[in-house]
Amino acid sequence: MADHTAASHSMDPEKDANIPELAQNNSNLPESSRFHEPDLEKGELPGSAPSPPLSYDEPKKNPDLVNWEGPHDPENPRNFSRMRKWYITMMLSLLTFCITFSSSVFSQATAVTAKIYGVSVEVTTLGTALIVLIPVAVAQNLATILICRFLIGAFGSVTLAVVGGALVDLWEPVDRGIAAAGFCAATFLGPIAGPIIGGFIVPSHLGWRWTNWITLILDAAVGLVALFSLPETFAPVILQNRAKRLRYETKNWALHSTLDESPLTINDIFHKYLSRPFEMLILEPILSLTTIYLSVVYGILYLFFFAYPISFGEVRGWEHPGVAALPFIGLLIGILLGCAVLIYISKHQYAQKLRETGNLVPEDRLPPMIFAAFTLPAGLFWFAWTSSPHITWVPQVIAGVPIGFGLIIIFLQGINYVVDVYLIYANSALAANTFIRSLLGAAFPMFASQMYHNLGVAWASSVLAFITLAMIPVPILFYVYGARIRAMSRFVPKV
Repeated sequence: MADHTAASHSMDPEKDANIPELAQNNSNLPESSRFHEPDLEKGELPGSAPSPPLSYDEPKKNPDLVNWEGPHDPENPRNFSRMRKWYITMMLSLLTFCITFSSSVFSQATAVTAKIYGVSVEVTTLGTALIVLIPVAVAQNLATILICRFLIGAFGSVTLAVVGGALVDLWEPVDRGIAAAGFCAATFLGPIAGPIIGGFIVPSHLGWRWTNWITLILDAAVGLVALFSLPETFAPVILQNRAKRLRYETKNWALHSTLDESPLTINDIFHKYLSRPFEMLILEPILSLTTIYLSVVYGILYLFFFAYPISFGEVRGWEHPGVAALPFIGLLIGILLGCAVLIYISKHQYAQKLRETGNLVPEDRLPPMIFAAFTLPAGLFWFAWTSSPHITWVPQVIAGVPIGFGLIIIFLQGINYVVDVYLIYANSALAANTFIRSLLGAAFPMFASQMYHNLGVAWASSVLAFITLAMIPVPILFYVYGARIRAMSRFVPKV
């Protein structure tokens, strides 16, 4: 998996030095051999460059360039059996669940650790905002907890960066849509499961430290299985390993792969992966506005890890933290419903348009996002004004369904739109988006407790609803004027 990460990050979709003439001049190749950008509605995910489907005729031009041995090469991940592909997909989704679960399970321990170490809840909230397990579980001071939670997030981010590219490596577009939905569901369900499980662990005889021991056991079990059972799926790395093996077997030291031809330089790293994402974020209105919208949505998700316990635990008097976290199930149902809707749209509506017109424009991704843009504030207002303890808890819990539905569809369709707009620059655009989105995801929990205690559940949730109401024009603006805005951009490929 580490090879996959390093290699995928060395691939620049613009004109990468690691992709020689074959990839940069592929107009004469058959359609199945051409490079393409991730298409999320067909299941292709951002975050990693897909495996380049190298031409099978290339070895005839350069006999020393190692390539696939025909279209049915068993080492090509696209030729793995369906059972093996689904096993890999399941394991990758489970790894994602473990990482995102780890990011939120500690939220139920913030009040306890704040009391133990004599600090404010806002300070211990950094344990969730920063997001190793053993040091956290045995820590005797808050500094150790915060530092190690930071390391958890740093190491865990590798999984999130690799999974998208791995799914693209494995699946053809139709089946990839289902696989992608599973991965995206794991990305959102992990953080929601964390507070529920943590809520039952913290007040039990196990205590708050077992939120980390349980996570350690889960991560170790899944990680060990993945370590010994998940194969490499990134085609350039597979071919590089094949070339290395063949050099020793044949004693022909000229054998090589495309990755061996042009090493990544410091200048490439600085320009492609450091400066360009922020340049695009400043200059591109589509990227900047979409990033703001998705960052707000992501921040609301993590803010709710503290808003829900206040609303149901303190206001409604549900004293047991685990019981007070059960209303998260409403969010969970909404997220699953949103994933199901997107799968249906991808397999029917978009597939039909592709058959009829032969292509999709980026703005075709926006109608579901526009619908969800109204659903999210409606759910937030619903949650806000059914929060009174004099009203039964049922409607407030049900309000989580439209909230979860809106969160997942806005998030996924927003990512889809960015990828479709910027194509060869999609990885740079997503890097900028992820950076800002992660900052807000960490920042929102910092003021959640004070906001809900000072304003009350009704008005605090209403503030969030008004913010999301202000965001509604974003997808509508791009649906109407997106083509004109794209035409004026120097980062949008002219296709």
